[in-house]
This record gives sequence, C-alpha cells and structure tokens, in this order.
Amino acid sequence: MVLLELFSGIGGFSKGLEAAGYTFDKVYFSEIDKHAIANFKYNYPYAEHIGTVTEIESVDISQPNVITFGSPCQNFSIAGDGTGLQGKESSLIRYAIEAVRRFKPDVFIWENVKGVLFSKHCNDFWNIIQAFANIGGYRLEWQLFNTAWFLPQNRERIYLVGRLAEKCTGDVFSFPAPGGMHGSFGKDATPSRACGTITKNYGKQPNMGNYVLCIKPGDVYNGKLTPDQIKGLRMLTEVECERLQGFPDDFTKYGNYGDETKVISRINRYSLLGNAVSVPVVKAVATRIKNNTAIV
Repeated sequence: MVLLELFSGIGGFSKGLEAAGYTFDKVYFSEIDKHAIANFKYNYPYAEHIGTVTEIESVDISQPNVITFGSPCQNFSIAGDGTGLQGKESSLIRYAIEAVRRFKPDVFIWENVKGVLFSKHCNDFWNIIQAFANIGGYRLEWQLFNTAWFLPQNRERIYLVGRLAEKCTGDVFSFPAPGGMHGSFGKDATPSRACGTITKNYGKQPNMGNYVLCIKPGDVYNGKLTPDQIKGLRMLTEVECERLQGFPDDFTKYGNYGDETKVISRINRYSLLGNAVSVPVVKAVATRIKNNTAIV
C-alpha cells in the first residue's frame, strides 16, 4: 500500500498506522517546517518528501491508498483568531480536499482541534463535510476524541474518516470509549451538524486526576499556585512530552538535514510534539478502520 501524509509534522499518523498493523511499500509526506522534515527523514528514511501541500495538484506520485492530514488549526483554536476557514492557515484544508478528489484513496483521515465543532464554526465544519461528500463515493464518519482516554493529558481532537462506500464492512464510529461525540454521512446515514453540543465538562473522566504542563513530585496544580510553589515547578522534559503523545523515547531527538544528522534543539522538540497527533488515538482509529474496511 501507499501512504500520503499531508501537513505531516513528525509522522504521527505514520507511527499510529504502523502501530495498528499497517505496512506501506511507499510513504510520501508534505511538510514545510524544516525541523519536522528533518525528523521525519531521520525516523522514516525510506519516505519521500514531496514539498508544500499547495503543489498537490501537480505532484507526480503513486496512487495513495491512504491519505492523512492534520491541517493547520490556528483559526479554529480557542487560542486563535476565530476566523475559521477564512483564516490563512486553516483554509489550507482545501488542498487536502483537492488531494482526495484527485487521488480517490481508499481511506482518508482528518484530525483537527475541537474548535471546529463550536457553534461559530459550525457552518465551516459543515462546508468541509459537504466538500468531501461532493467528491462522491465516500462514507464519512467523525468523532471527538480525548488523548486522556489513552494517556495522561487532556487533548480533545476531532477525527473524520472517509472510506470508499463499497469497501465498508462496518462502522468506524462511535468508538467504544467514554462519551465520544460522533456523527456520520453516507448512503444510509442521516447527516447531522454535530455542532454546539459540547458541554463545559465534556471529556472529563472520573478518577483521572489533574494533568499539568509543569510538574513537581507530590504537587497537584489547581490553578492557584503560591509563589513558593511556582519556584518548585519544572518544565516537562522532551522525553516526558514524547511519552505524553505516545511516541518512543528520543523520537524527536535527531533530524536529517541534507546529508548531516543533527540533534534537534529542546525548544524545537517541544514545538514538534505540540503540533503532533497523539499516536495511541491514531492507532485506535486506524484499528477500527482496518477491522471494518475490505481493502485495508
């Protein structure tokens, strides 16, 4: 099989698919961050970098069976400017839609922040669904996941899966995990907007404790730290961040820059991991796809 990772980052989709038992004869990836490209090349030396996603209409590659894309989330994020699909970064999903239209893969997977489900972005989300539906031939399903179901960090992300309808042998979602919001659109499905229904406490699991960005043994962050407590905090290490995202230790330590292997700086490793998908979530989604699709 052939994999195309768009907006690939460090290859979290590749890692998750691999963990789910997928094997690929060829991997293509599109990314513009030089450190992400270098790290991807280091960990997947057989993969081929195809440049920027904006050139997807003309790139010469083999027919991909699977296309993945965690398109930029800035304009959908709570911390962003709220411009949604009108924003410079988040509008880049149009190139992923074009890739699906051009290559007609057996499966595609989109990951993004839960902000796409907020009421103010509801029309944008439905426009994305409609764009994929207009390609024709795909059954679309989506669900909101939380990395906290697998690892000790609260990280809510939407996963949308498209599969060629004639290859579907069962549903991917709803996922058998606590409280997952989901929807579907296909031949036998009634579309629903799945927007504006996230509650304040959505995704919180009982007895999971409080997760922190900075940790100190024996201390729990409750949002009201004293100056003395703040002095005792430390940053998470790079390896701790890798583990919180489900990557192997030191996965982001090295990069291939041209013909030279270099150590990636600490600050860049934090950035790479912060932009990555959570590997166990991808594995879980990919496993469900594998078990319910004829060709994968």
